[in-house]
Amino acid sequence: MNKTLFDKIWDAHWVGERQDGRQLLYIDRHIVHELHAPHAFADMDKHAHEVRRKDITVVVQDHTVPTRVGVPLRSAHIDATGLATAKHGVKRLSVEDPRHGISHVISPEQGWAVPGGTLACPDSHSSTVGALGCLAFGCGTSEMVHVLATQTIAMEKPLQMRVNLTGRLGFGVTAKDVALHLIRTVGVDFGRGHAVEYAGPVVSAMDLESRMTLSNMTIEWSGRTCLMAPDQRTFDWISQQAHSPQGARWDQAIGQWQKFHTDADAVFDAEVTIDCASIGPQITWGTDPSQSVNVDEPIGLAANDHAQAAARQQSALAYMDLQAGQTLMGLPIHRVFIGSCTNARITDLRHAASVIQGRKVASGVTALVVPGSNAVKRQAEAEGLDQIFLAAGFEWHLSGCSMCAGANGEVGRAGERCVATSNRNFENRQGRGVRTHLASPAMAAAAAVAGHIVDFRPWLQTGATK
Repeated sequence: MNKTLFDKIWDAHWVGERQDGRQLLYIDRHIVHELHAPHAFADMDKHAHEVRRKDITVVVQDHTVPTRVGVPLRSAHIDATGLATAKHGVKRLSVEDPRHGISHVISPEQGWAVPGGTLACPDSHSSTVGALGCLAFGCGTSEMVHVLATQTIAMEKPLQMRVNLTGRLGFGVTAKDVALHLIRTVGVDFGRGHAVEYAGPVVSAMDLESRMTLSNMTIEWSGRTCLMAPDQRTFDWISQQAHSPQGARWDQAIGQWQKFHTDADAVFDAEVTIDCASIGPQITWGTDPSQSVNVDEPIGLAANDHAQAAARQQSALAYMDLQAGQTLMGLPIHRVFIGSCTNARITDLRHAASVIQGRKVASGVTALVVPGSNAVKRQAEAEGLDQIFLAAGFEWHLSGCSMCAGANGEVGRAGERCVATSNRNFENRQGRGVRTHLASPAMAAAAAVAGHIVDFRPWLQTGATK
């Protein structure tokens, strides 16, 4: 029987079946971040467990790290994580380490996520590395303890879904726009219980960092994880990373990685096709990523007989202080955040810089750029991107999660309207009463300069600023 890409990786890592019917899957890399590490290691101590594979376990510090220059790089979580990792003899990347960054950004950079491999991390957006053909699972604290103690994860095998992205993206349309349009089309619960494989000409045309953005957003429509078949673009991107295999090891790796693709006649439990030709730059109007529109499109509520769904839409409008039928173009904003594991890679910063070069942040707008890793930050500075942002009036931060979840205290003020490149626009996520609009880096950069939500595409064509 022909196999899907998911089946091939699953079967290669299958260990056995538990008495409760769940499957045991071997984990090639375990990435732990400091928001959950103290609780997990405390539970390990309580049950006298040892970390089974210290050599393939690493702890990173991203969620609670202050990213403002000059602020001490400390937090209660960081301190507790340092003590726990020292006690258990587990590798920890300190915030001063040149490899430091957001877990989902540095996993591919450092060669921890590779085609055909498995990875676990206590964060829902672990699916990001599916862009490389690496099967990754977000896990809770109890699951994390299980991985630490056994190097396996126990789970029911998900159903499988293929999402075919057809057509061709228009000018200025990015992977972030595709992700938001997809979620808007299928709804936030559509992927529940499924491992998703993205395929089609739109995926094939995307660079690797765009694929990571699309993969990152899979969890926002409830997908369990996702994959994309590794191809020449994948291999080229990996070859440019500092920790890529060299010489004979590279040839051997390529020979293995090329095997990871879905066979021609493999069958999925569900298939979805999205024509991407008509997608425009997206921006969210509500409080979940499905509540989005093309930037020049009025807010239209989804027709739904479910009273609870209708109530959620009305609640979102009330929280965001908006009305159905309203167009977001021209809506004043107060804050812009360019960062997060969704859109803080070097290509994201290049896109944003291309929009703001020679322009200034509007009066009354606070705008910040937070690179996804120290490596991204160094590369951006080598290219002079930091100077473009600083000259425009942006703040240039150290790497970390920052405003995406606000766990480090970097949040907006109540009533502020923020355009963010992160993955979630939930109520109060970026600060109590903050109204978040999700968009691509270029859209966010343009909003910072205009002082309101604007379609950036004419700017690149005419040089206009308003």
